Amino acid sequence: MPDDEQPRRRVRVAIVPDSFKGSATALEVATAMARGVQRASTAAVSGDLEIRLSPFADGGEGTLDALLDAWGERPRTVATTDALGRPATARYGLSPSRTGVIEAAEACGLPQVSDRPLEPLAASTRGVGTIAAALLEEGAREIVLCVGGSATTDGGTGLLTALGARFLDRAGGELPPGGGALADLDRIDLSRLDPRARTVTWRVACDVTNPLCGERGAAAVFGPQKGATPADVARLDAGLARLAAVVAAEVGLDADALAQRPGTGAAGGMPLLLTAVLGAELVPGSELVAQTLGLADVLAGADLVLTGEGRFDEQSLHGKVVDAVARHAPAGAAVVVIAGEVALDDEAVHAHGVTAALATARGPRTLPELSATVADDVEAAAAAVVRLMGL
Repeated sequence: MPDDEQPRRRVRVAIVPDSFKGSATALEVATAMARGVQRASTAAVSGDLEIRLSPFADGGEGTLDALLDAWGERPRTVATTDALGRPATARYGLSPSRTGVIEAAEACGLPQVSDRPLEPLAASTRGVGTIAAALLEEGAREIVLCVGGSATTDGGTGLLTALGARFLDRAGGELPPGGGALADLDRIDLSRLDPRARTVTWRVACDVTNPLCGERGAAAVFGPQKGATPADVARLDAGLARLAAVVAAEVGLDADALAQRPGTGAAGGMPLLLTAVLGAELVPGSELVAQTLGLADVLAGADLVLTGEGRFDEQSLHGKVVDAVARHAPAGAAVVVIAGEVALDDEAVHAHGVTAALATARGPRTLPELSATVADDVEAAAAAVVRLMGL
């Protein structure tokens, strides 16, 4: 067969970036990368270019938007309450296959209560439970909960209260909201818990290994950033220990083991009741998103994988988007990171399965200037990668 009649090989490019925080969403970054690939690829001219585009996130801020973009769905909203019990509106998502996604910070996040002094002892996760209740009403079969950025340290008691549980003192009265009251907890009444909360599958994005209690626990490590004084930390830690003891007795677990279970200290102890009562699975954020989006299928057979984020540094290689993409990339694929700033040397980059990393900054510019041109800069960098590879 003459050379010019040889079948042309299809070129596959997978585009799986994180957002450039404060500058562009993951979808905007992915779209810019796709434009660069399309205009620079010779395979595009012959019709032999396949681009798979999947905005990504690591289970923290931006995960809701990334999943909605991948599903082609718009966010839904529900009337709820913030960490201080004030009326608020929160976004959430639901896929066509009935997988729901919640960012806890939509209801109980620190930014929502930044207009007044923080109240670490009274802050509650009840608003998160209200979002979960809305998903149950809509027939969700699975709930993906991203727990980062909370203003709370209540062990998830507010969340379960919104779903029908009651947390009672010795006199049978319901405890007031917040972790400050948990030292008075005597028993938990689950008789009114929404039965759908037990049948739905819960998966919690959790990127920390901190236990519930102790010097590495929720109160000691994360309490101060939520406004807790040393006295507050001691009170919150004692309350969480009491909660663990009561929950352990309720579900037949060892109290000390429950209080020291890795990951239960995330978001003020929010995973504790989700795991012990509702059977939730704690999953590293980037892996949870990878499973939900079917990352392995997106990357399968790719010749080039483009990923990226605003700043590519040491943290990027441990549980973040770039790390997940590099670990799931097929053997033989070039994995290239496009970032606003690259703060790693070549050896560190190569050691983690990344072929190359390119910074988008073209000449000295301020952060506002870089933010204003991020889409054009990302597009230009993606085009340069494709030309270098001769795709």
